[in-house]
Amino acid sequence: MNNEPSVPTDAPAQKKVYIRTFGCQMNEYDSDKMSDVMKAAEGYTPTDDPEEADLILFNTCSVREKAQEKVFSDLGRVKHLKKKGVLIGVGGCVASQEGAAIIERAPYVDVVFGPQTLHRLPQMLEARQRAGRPQVDISFPEIEKFDHLPPARVEGSSAFVSIMEGCSKYCSYCVVPYTRGEEFSRPFEEVLTEVAGLADQGVKEITLLGQNVNAYRGKMGETSEIADFAMLIEYVAEIPGVERIRYTTSHPNEFTQRLIDVYARVPQLVNHLHLPVQHGADRILSAMKRGYTTLEYKSTIRKLRAVRPDISLSTDFIVGFPGETAEDHARTMKLIEDVSFDASFSFIYSARPGTPAAALPDDTPQEVKLARLQELQAAIEENVRRISASRVGTVQRILVEGPSRKSSKDTPELMGRTECNRIVNFPGGPNAARLVGQMIDVTITSALPHSLRGEVVVA
Repeated sequence: MNNEPSVPTDAPAQKKVYIRTFGCQMNEYDSDKMSDVMKAAEGYTPTDDPEEADLILFNTCSVREKAQEKVFSDLGRVKHLKKKGVLIGVGGCVASQEGAAIIERAPYVDVVFGPQTLHRLPQMLEARQRAGRPQVDISFPEIEKFDHLPPARVEGSSAFVSIMEGCSKYCSYCVVPYTRGEEFSRPFEEVLTEVAGLADQGVKEITLLGQNVNAYRGKMGETSEIADFAMLIEYVAEIPGVERIRYTTSHPNEFTQRLIDVYARVPQLVNHLHLPVQHGADRILSAMKRGYTTLEYKSTIRKLRAVRPDISLSTDFIVGFPGETAEDHARTMKLIEDVSFDASFSFIYSARPGTPAAALPDDTPQEVKLARLQELQAAIEENVRRISASRVGTVQRILVEGPSRKSSKDTPELMGRTECNRIVNFPGGPNAARLVGQMIDVTITSALPHSLRGEVVVA
């Protein structure tokens, strides 16, 4: 006799959402929040297959032209699913930049929303069904977004926490101020409460996010006091369970002496910094409206290395900015040699509509720009190989994230990340599952092009 409870045959199937993310870690964070919002409001569960989704969301990036065009290409690939009743939404920076023009180009899109209005997604979808026409909301309601987000779902031992939104720097090539609005910081206590909640759920590594994260200026309670980024890091480090603190992306003009001093006092702050420089020629930095010189940038690095001599440094470079000469490029190459960057994100300049730099004359041939990019990337790669090789034989503390790509049932392998942001793959052994989410020591046994291999240090 079967005593199991029967399930009604007319029980509604659980709805699924497919989210495709383009661009930066801020967008990754926002995509997680979209998933949380739709789960809390409508019971949607995530899927990696758009063919089985009831709702498809593209979280877009407009920093690069190819990424923007790829959104419309991907929209075309899911258009046929509309006949099954699938809802399609476009969010993120392309949504903010294009607005209703997305509907004109892709009329089968149901909702268009910006980074600051993702929390309104359930209401927009309801309005779409009720009114029978697409909905567009790309406004900038600032802090309202964070007041309406459900508690974060924790998957793993690390988590992102967005502490501010927008940008007020207005670099001449960048669309972020126009697509995400002016800088505003979340209240100090609100950030600490979110971090403490994550730590209570077992999160050991917190990555603080912002377009210019070190420009954070958070209101403290009902007082007129303002907490800067250095103070926030110090308080996050005091939360029980937080063993590592990372942040991205920072701006050289906001890298204060107080922040440098925190590196000397807070061991939880990792030995890795991503500090975008963008170019090595002062003339180009001025045209970019970056607000600093290469000498000032290098001075910040010298001060930081005085308290963290072996800190790992990564950066961003734009190659082929309008008016860039061979001499300007040579100055970038000299900066790479002087600073010894450990990694970089580097791209050929891509004009974005509406930005001041888009109107600048640009007569450098594309093949010259490509050759310069290849030279720059080769120099960075040489740094990566040299620095990775220097880690061989050292003991590194890693946070174990899960199985490595080459793991199998017969030979379980795990991967983790060092303080300096290097991936380490190592044999998991019979107790591999128990190590996931733990901080352990490994001896580095070999260096590969973009990862390290190690062995667990047995106490």
